[in-house]
Amino acid sequence: MTNAQKLKSAGNEQERSRFDRKQFQEKQEFERKLLHLDERTTAAASARPDFVETPAVQEIMNRALGYLDAGLPVHFRGPAGTGKTTLALHVAAQRGRPVMLIAGDEDLRTADMVGGQFGYRYKRVVDNFIHSVKKLEEDAVQRWVDSRLTTACREGLVLVYDEFTRSRPEANNVLLGVLEERILVLPTQARKDQYLKVHPEFRAIFTSNPQEYAGVHEAQDALSDRLLTMDLDYYERETEVAIAVARSHLAEDQAARIVDLVRAFRASGEYDQTPTLSGSVMISKVCATQELDANAADPAFVSVCLDVLESKTAFTVKAKERRLEQRKMLLSLIKHHCG
Repeated sequence: MTNAQKLKSAGNEQERSRFDRKQFQEKQEFERKLLHLDERTTAAASARPDFVETPAVQEIMNRALGYLDAGLPVHFRGPAGTGKTTLALHVAAQRGRPVMLIAGDEDLRTADMVGGQFGYRYKRVVDNFIHSVKKLEEDAVQRWVDSRLTTACREGLVLVYDEFTRSRPEANNVLLGVLEERILVLPTQARKDQYLKVHPEFRAIFTSNPQEYAGVHEAQDALSDRLLTMDLDYYERETEVAIAVARSHLAEDQAARIVDLVRAFRASGEYDQTPTLSGSVMISKVCATQELDANAADPAFVSVCLDVLESKTAFTVKAKERRLEQRKMLLSLIKHHCG
């Protein structure tokens, strides 16, 4: 090889070296962004610092943790306002592993959970080994990016799939192999690996609302058969008072009056949407921030109660008379429990 050829070859090697370094830096930056995204996702899906553990809540938690320790997926099922999501995140945090959260949605697809091809990786090589000949080689390969289910299965995270029945049943079919055979099937046209063996520490917690709720699909039998379902109902008075105090920092005696008021309204059945613990927490927070006394003699307190609780009845022209009767009943309950 002549000196001129050696110099040209060295130049080509330098160009390829610069290209390789650039590609390596781009790959590092891409992976750093993905890691940052996962850190934000898992950090957001953590237990509440004000979570209340009464004996009733602790008993449910212990059962759920026992099922998870046995490798079984847990399903919290119950009406809105029973604290399913909060409980699921808190139970998941007790595993000591990062938590990955997926929210069920009508438009959620299998690819949104598993991953897909996003962007391209470009490669360009310039070969000028022969002075009179310049050879260019370009290549573009689609880049595969794992989504949340794949990341959870690969890394052994705790998956919390909130309101999974809001997703279309066909979108959840990919979970069948994950929960039973511990294998995640990947799109064959997108990756060389057709299967991913699920990490031994991977666990899953599901939550769902009753089927009669708007936007809720019926879960397929094959998936339901793989879940250990725990039905949740509204907590007893002691737990509701403790939660209202923890969330609002209102005095316990005043929070107890508000909880009793909301529970009495729930027991009456005179509503279209069930009044839940959320109503008690809302009223308690307003009372705490505005320093209101939970007393029927305070007009501001009465107005807050009516604003929160009257919304549980449909607002229609035909329901005007019914709403007037409901207001009378609410005023009577406020006077009885907060008099």
